[in-house]
Amino acid sequence: MAIVKVACVVVMACMVVVALAPFHAEAAITCNQVRGSLAPCINYLRNGGAVPGNCCNGVRSLSNMAKTTPDRQNACRCLQSAAASMPGIKPILAAGLPGKCSVNIPYKISPSTECSKVN
Repeated sequence: MAIVKVACVVVMACMVVVALAPFHAEAAITCNQVRGSLAPCINYLRNGGAVPGNCCNGVRSLSNMAKTTPDRQNACRCLQSAAASMPGIKPILAAGLPGKCSVNIPYKISPSTECSKVN
């Protein structure tokens, strides 16, 4: 009888974990979305000059997509990964891009940003 009670408790605990799984905070934003949003910015990030309007639209879109902490952390990681894989990106231009587009991003766009600490 005690074994049956233990088994029932284990089964109930598993059911609770499965039921709560969809509520676990996972990032919904993908690196493909981040790259796609900022693709119009590549020339600016390499060469400077005027920020294209479609670049700022992408920055705004990215900011609107990244509303939760996991999304912002993932976007941060994706930005760092994308910048590292594209030669010629100037970190100073990347860091200043949100301001140039009048978009408030709650962390510095930089290779040194600790994305796990982004809120």
